Amino acid sequence: MECSVEISMYPLKEDFKPSIIQFIKNLRKYPFVKVDTNGMSTQVFGDYKRVMNAINTEMENTFLNENSVVFTLKVINSDLEEKPSF
Repeated sequence: MECSVEISMYPLKEDFKPSIIQFIKNLRKYPFVKVDTNGMSTQVFGDYKRVMNAINTEMENTFLNENSVVFTLKVINSDLEEKPSF
């Protein structure tokens, strides 16, 4: 089953950008997931179990290396990767 996940990460510290960038770089190491980013969130696409395992692993790694981080996720059981029609 394919899925789409939208992730927003909020490190609760003043210098938050390096933590977010590292999280995204870590997700991009998984060859079986597609990762797209924009200024507000990160979208991850692929097989549900593989995507969720990758996200879970990287969230846990982040929690182990950061003091306080909030993640919000939206998950749908469909591939909603935007494909331009022009």
